[in-house]
Amino acid sequence: MRNPRPPGTDRTAVEPEPERLARALLNRVSEPGDAVVGRWLGRLPATEVVRAIRDGTVPAHPGLDPARLAGYQARLPGPDPADDLKRVQDAGGRFIIPGDTEWPSQLDDLGDGRPIGLWTTGTGSLRLLALRSVAVVGSRACTAYGAHVAGELSAELAERGWVVVSGAAYGIDAAAHRGALAVGGTTVAVLACGVDVAYPKGNAELIRRIGVQGLLVSELPPGEHPNRFRFVLRNRVIAALTRGTVVVEAAMRSGALSTARRARDLNRHTMGVAGPVTSELSSGVHALIRSGATLVTDAAEVTELIGAIGDDLAPQQAGPVLPRDLLEPGVARVLEAVPATAEGAPIERLARQSGLPPDEVLQKLYELGSLGFVERHGAHWRVVRRR
Repeated sequence: MRNPRPPGTDRTAVEPEPERLARALLNRVSEPGDAVVGRWLGRLPATEVVRAIRDGTVPAHPGLDPARLAGYQARLPGPDPADDLKRVQDAGGRFIIPGDTEWPSQLDDLGDGRPIGLWTTGTGSLRLLALRSVAVVGSRACTAYGAHVAGELSAELAERGWVVVSGAAYGIDAAAHRGALAVGGTTVAVLACGVDVAYPKGNAELIRRIGVQGLLVSELPPGEHPNRFRFVLRNRVIAALTRGTVVVEAAMRSGALSTARRARDLNRHTMGVAGPVTSELSSGVHALIRSGATLVTDAAEVTELIGAIGDDLAPQQAGPVLPRDLLEPGVARVLEAVPATAEGAPIERLARQSGLPPDEVLQKLYELGSLGFVERHGAHWRVVRRR
């Protein structure tokens, strides 16, 4: 079943414009995050870049050596960008590029590493969804604690109207997506493969659900499969797209930490959820917090950081209010002076201990007696022992 298109994206019987075709072709010619092509596109339209590569008439360009140019030229003859655009359109998707109304302008913070374009399928506008989004990432081989925290945190964020962004991988990513979906929220999966490729296969049903209830996004054209480097490059898009990144569980060499580091470099909020100090899967998060990330424990604390100033404040955390917390200061001072021993203490000693006149101490002792805090035995007063 095809995914519904957002309003205004139906291009049936409309030929793609040259710039979109050229960017779709460059998307095949180069890998995600190619700063050389990105720097080039900052100076020239994509149509001229393609023509220059094809003709070999490339002006002096920083970082573009003959070997790299030869690599681009070797890839150029094969792909037909029109086929890629039709393929994603048939899947209910589109290829968005800088200048489109749906393009998230915060991706421009990646500079020369900005995506050439993004392939998307699903419902909603990527630009609008990204305006109020937060990344929840972590280890693939997560613990039951990590999966529970990621799911609960994402569900709470979705209930507060936030879009949860992650990478559709096993572990924390999957738990984050499922948490948002479970409460009827919207979630975005940024993939390291084509939007028409279900990877990992064990998450195929989850990915299908995200494509119906949210958005699937990728820099890679249809049919492309992931590799280790593409996962790392994908993480920079997650970091740039969102208002902040929360790492739930991560070992010291976890790829999730690269997302947090990119978020920090882009001046986005980086947050971490603490775990057991005995768990290797929490060691990376703890190191992240020590290096400056903010410790968070629930959605309220996350949204206080990334939300609107004054509108998304987290409630003050406090322990339970005890009856003695409600006592007037003078009464509390007298209570502190009363010993819990069986013999208690006379008025004179309590006056010295509290620094108050004996008559005032006596008055406050009777108040405390009425409240059940102290009791009188002859001339002495003592604390009531709770049973």
